[in-house]
Amino acid sequence: MNRINQKLKENKKLLSIYFTAGYPSLNDTVSIIQDLEKNGVDMIEIGLPFSDPLADGPTIQDSSTQALKNGMTTEVLFNQLKDIRKTVNIPLIIMGYFNPMFQYGVEAFCKKCQEIGIDGLIIPDLPVDVYHEKYQSTFEKYGLSNVFLITPQTSDDRIRYIDSVSNGFIYMVSSASTTGAKSGFGDEQTAYFERINSLNLKNPQIVGFGISNNATFTAATKYAKGAIIGSAFVKHLTAKNAKEIDTFVSSILS
Repeated sequence: MNRINQKLKENKKLLSIYFTAGYPSLNDTVSIIQDLEKNGVDMIEIGLPFSDPLADGPTIQDSSTQALKNGMTTEVLFNQLKDIRKTVNIPLIIMGYFNPMFQYGVEAFCKKCQEIGIDGLIIPDLPVDVYHEKYQSTFEKYGLSNVFLITPQTSDDRIRYIDSVSNGFIYMVSSASTTGAKSGFGDEQTAYFERINSLNLKNPQIVGFGISNNATFTAATKYAKGAIIGSAFVKHLTAKNAKEIDTFVSSILS
């Protein structure tokens, strides 16, 4: 059982934080991960920056652009994380687009993830059917969970299919938009959360997109196992130059 599955069994609502590797500065990656764990974050999504993002709003796009300018690459990230398991115990997930992984070699990428202690991948532009037919056996060979996104527009049949090939959690996108902080959830989102809840899926769901503070974290986790915060944390890193992470995390959890 990998760290993601162990964490999902804990009797609490989980806070997952996303940030872009190599931002604000190239060598901030490891210290940000360590600070997040130290301050009570349950899981971390490490964004592998890409020049043509599909799902990211302007905050994360800008951080990716800067990280690439700083010199972040797949190889640099793997090198930064090579000793991460000497100091960090919580689940670590790499979130990125398929092209850099394909260029690196899918099996080589998965093997490297296993070597350094990555627990899962989130690849928004890898369709579930392509994954199932071509890559699932490789991911499983290296002990990696592949996390799929669902949205309010995803059909029940498609969601059940995603659930059947998943082995960790399902990333429940709160609305049909790009990433970014929102002030709250309306009736439409609540109905969507309730619809997913009623499907009784085998994999727990974690809500992402639009979580930015204690109120939205509490609202999202009423219907799900946890919530993911990305843009709001990246904005904090921008404003505080990767400092005062304790203040940010406590504002979400308290």
